[in-house]
Amino acid sequence: MVVQIFSVMQVALKRLSRQIRSLTLALCLGLTLLLTACGDSVSTLTGDYVEDTVAVVHALQTTLALPADAESLQESEHEAHDLINDYMSKYRPRPRVNGLSSFTTMQTALNSLQGHYNTYTNRPVPDALRTRVDKELSKAEKAALRGT
Repeated sequence: MVVQIFSVMQVALKRLSRQIRSLTLALCLGLTLLLTACGDSVSTLTGDYVEDTVAVVHALQTTLALPADAESLQESEHEAHDLINDYMSKYRPRPRVNGLSSFTTMQTALNSLQGHYNTYTNRPVPDALRTRVDKELSKAEKAALRGT
């Protein structure tokens, strides 16, 4: 009789501990998702395509103009990387924008620059790439200001 009661209690305790572990895991996962979704990243983009394009072009041209031995180069490139991600995630899904020639030119420049930042994290942008990207950024800025 006592052995039966003990085995029943043991099964009940195992079931309870499994439920508590599942609940704890679900709670931790939910809190993690909630906290990461409410991160402190603040987008500097306004939502106005032309204004944002001009601002991104100027920010990237400033970063590209920094000398290879500048102290703030690493931080500027990291900020440029984040800015490119923000810009593309905001405007790539918009059909009214992503068909414009200014956007496709901008996308080409940003993909080239982002590819370099992703592949060669600690290396300066080569002169040939810098010249080409700078030219494409200027072209995209002019086209965005024209509305094309």
